[in-house]
Amino acid sequence: MIRVILPPHLRTLTQVRGDVELEVQGQATQRSILDALEARYPMLRGTIRDQVTQQRRPFLRFFACEQDLSHDPPDAPLPDAVASGAEPFIVIGAIAGG
Repeated sequence: MIRVILPPHLRTLTQVRGDVELEVQGQATQRSILDALEARYPMLRGTIRDQVTQQRRPFLRFFACEQDLSHDPPDAPLPDAVASGAEPFIVIGAIAGG
């Protein structure tokens, strides 16, 4: 099982508390995790990534194992610790301002 931590506004939208645990078919990648997440919670379609281009939304970032994965290719394998469930895949809402 892969653990996903969502930012508070997406947890409210999905009505979940805490981590989300997902079964991912095949290799654990950003795309496979987000596909599984959107299949389980259809209300997330279009909130994390654009529905047409499938690109990450501007004010969201992806982290795992203390690494920013936001600019990695969506089909790049995630660290083994994420695939095994030892470490979570984290979606963070970025804050802009200045």
